[in-house]
Amino acid sequence: MSYVRPAFRHPHLPKNALGYTAKDYEGSLSTLCAGCGHDSIGAAIVHACFELNLEPHRIAKMSGIGCSSKTPAYFLGKSHGFNSVHGRMPSVTTGANMVNKDLIYLGVSGDGDTASIGMGQFVHVVRRNLNMVYIVMNNGCYGLTKGQDSATADAGSKSKAGSVNPFEAIDLAGLALELGATFVGQSFSGDKHQLIPLIKAAMAHKGFAFLNVISPCVTFNNNPGSTKSYDYVREHIEATSTVDFVPMMTEITTSYDEGTATAVRMHDGSSLLLNKLAPTWDPCDRTSAVQALHAARAKGEVLTGLLYVDTDSTDLHATLNTSDTPLNALSQHMLCPGSARLADINSSLR
Repeated sequence: MSYVRPAFRHPHLPKNALGYTAKDYEGSLSTLCAGCGHDSIGAAIVHACFELNLEPHRIAKMSGIGCSSKTPAYFLGKSHGFNSVHGRMPSVTTGANMVNKDLIYLGVSGDGDTASIGMGQFVHVVRRNLNMVYIVMNNGCYGLTKGQDSATADAGSKSKAGSVNPFEAIDLAGLALELGATFVGQSFSGDKHQLIPLIKAAMAHKGFAFLNVISPCVTFNNNPGSTKSYDYVREHIEATSTVDFVPMMTEITTSYDEGTATAVRMHDGSSLLLNKLAPTWDPCDRTSAVQALHAARAKGEVLTGLLYVDTDSTDLHATLNTSDTPLNALSQHMLCPGSARLADINSSLR
């Protein structure tokens, strides 16, 4: 069986402003289970990058271990990539980001990779406000090791084997809010109309942008009793807003009713248009976002949409005053300024 994607595409595929077609953002043929929500998220990433007119070589896709961390092979085949060890994607991304801020860093992880073995790494990359997009493909189980409950499985949910989970779930979106994440969104792999604008907005955000995406495992966690199944999420989904992302070069038009729309200006001049469905929710108020999550959880609902954004955040590069020039592009003179400069530094310390 071949896992190479067929080369043929329609000769008149639409092109973006850079002259690329969607084919230029694809990867190899997926080997995930047919119907896996992870493939839908990968397709949303392809659409987002195509519509944002991003050059594939400017993107670095990072991952750890798990079904979710296999997916970077299936999108952005012409981009940089690094598949790290289990749970260590955040530290590898931090190292790469610190030496080259010119790339767009897209981290892909799973509920096991983030909420279990990688929890310590996740906590620190959030609080440091690393400039990256961090997507968790959250299915509530360990798909590569036959479907055991993960740390995000809801208490009382039933596995395919019939066992009931006795433990409280780790709410990754709520945790990211508590730790100070400057962009927090939550979505569903089956809702591309919401997910694609959220990914585009996350890429435009300067700072740590976190997206927790419920992505049902069709093999091990799509059964009655599971709170991560397609049927359960579709029956219990509640959105904060409908979302539309408008790049800064595009004319902003809207048909939202007066008083219901919010336009959030992003760092690069783009706008995130929100048609608010939850009247008590403020996307720029962290406390409001936390309360909205708690209220939804109390009702057994899955709250999706943009939960919170800080448009004035200071990312890690600004905090540490790092070099604007990637380290591999620094000249010999800049790296070794000479003995006279060393003498000046030593004398300043005496």
